[in-house]
Amino acid sequence: MFGSIAALGAGLSVIGAGIGIGQIGGKAVEGIARQPEAASKIQTAMIIAAALVEGAALFGVVVSFLGLR
Repeated sequence: MFGSIAALGAGLSVIGAGIGIGQIGGKAVEGIARQPEAASKIQTAMIIAAALVEGAALFGVVVSFLGLR
C-alpha cells in the first residue's frame, strides 16, 4: 500500500524534473538562436538551472521514499 504511494510520489517528482529540464533546454536553444554571441552565458545559466531542477527532483524522490517509514 505505502510502497505504491511512494512510487507515485517519486514518479511525479521525476516527471516534473523532465518537464522542467525540457523547458530549460528549449528556451536556451531559442535564446542562442536569437543571440548567438551570448551562447556561453546562456549555456552556463542553463546548466546551473538544470542542476537545480535535478536537485529538487532528487529531494522529492528521497522524501517520498522516506515516507515509507
